[in-house]
Amino acid sequence: MTFDYSDKGKQPLVIDMEGMTLDNENYRTTLWTGDKIQLTVMTIQPGDDIGLEAHHGIEQFLRIEQGKGLCQMGPTEDNLDFEVEVVADEAIFVPAGVWHNITNTGEEPLKLYTIYGGPDHVAGTVHPTHDDARNDPNEH
Repeated sequence: MTFDYSDKGKQPLVIDMEGMTLDNENYRTTLWTGDKIQLTVMTIQPGDDIGLEAHHGIEQFLRIEQGKGLCQMGPTEDNLDFEVEVVADEAIFVPAGVWHNITNTGEEPLKLYTIYGGPDHVAGTVHPTHDDARNDPNEH
């Protein structure tokens, strides 16, 4: 099946969430950007991670569709006192302002989707690789 990965923000949308998440090969692809929420799909390669970050004023939901990883959260970037191994079909809730990271600890790509409340990325953002995300001046 061929999926359209363009950002459909502020338009009504029904999609095959699992299929699009598993099919996505980009590090990050923004699928829908509204005023209050944003949906992205991500593929994290073995040994790579999402990148340690905190979203001020933004809560985040993530669902793992494939693979396994280590989820870390904490009050500061030097105090990630919450660590849980995560696998497919599990969901992660990140409170606003909490430092967090997810590292792919498996041998296959870690595939997930995430919903930000409110949006965190510029509408239509696509980062084929983690380096592309790191080098994007619009990212934190």
